Amino acid sequence: MRLEKKATVVSTSVAGVLVLMKMTVGILSGSIAVLASAIDSFLDLTVSLFNYFALNTAEKNPDEKFNYGRSKIEPLAAVVEGTVISLSAVFILYEALIKIAHPREMQYMASSIWVMLASLIITIFLVMFLNYVAKKTQNMVIKADALHYKTDLYSNGAVLMALALISMTGEQLIDPILGVGIAIFMIYSAVPIIKEGVLMLLDAALSEEELQQIKDILESDTGITDYHHLKTRESGSHIYISVHLVFNVSISLYDAHLISDKIEAKIKELFENKNAHILIHMDPYDDSDINEIEDEY
Repeated sequence: MRLEKKATVVSTSVAGVLVLMKMTVGILSGSIAVLASAIDSFLDLTVSLFNYFALNTAEKNPDEKFNYGRSKIEPLAAVVEGTVISLSAVFILYEALIKIAHPREMQYMASSIWVMLASLIITIFLVMFLNYVAKKTQNMVIKADALHYKTDLYSNGAVLMALALISMTGEQLIDPILGVGIAIFMIYSAVPIIKEGVLMLLDAALSEEELQQIKDILESDTGITDYHHLKTRESGSHIYISVHLVFNVSISLYDAHLISDKIEAKIKELFENKNAHILIHMDPYDDSDINEIEDEY
């Protein structure tokens, strides 16, 4: 089993445990903050299951129907996860505003504090593990999952502090006010996840830094005279790069192919944690102007 899939299994299991703990105490205590955290953990469970399905589907080999594979299921999963986070934040915000308008006293305060403390400790270890996997694999789904649980880490800590303050001061408005803050923070955290996923689904080019690294390799190679039509896109854990290399008209096809292979190997070294697919078109002269005219039609 791939490390990414193992990570989704771990996060799903942890989310299931947290849902049972928080939901039970949230309902009994009447705490909006604890209930909001329970709902968020339930959504974590749903998203982690979807992420497992996404990774399992994305790694399938290309076939006659999907010639380029199914790697775009990964950014799709990130968009779904970001959307789910946003919708849950709206629900939490609604519940918090209702409690501000109609205050009610919390029950089982000690149990709530212990549950949130346990949740905080468990989530810390989970975030550390997911960050390790995300750094090692550079997988977008795991990055989104790590960010999601990191927001849980902050919210769990905030809920724990709020419960302690309520226990000491008896001020019940702390709970719904914190719920509003958690909801806003969840939406703020979801926006980058959705944005990155949408850009990948729309075949946005690689970052300026990555493009410059590719250009540096092309411009430093003395075996070619020029290059044009450099195009890039990213699809989950796969990167697609195409470029036209211009050679001296007298070069043999064999030598041009060797130079192209060398350039391809150097570019792949830039993306050692990704599956880089590089398509090189070998030109005996600069035909960029002709190709640009044809592209217009």
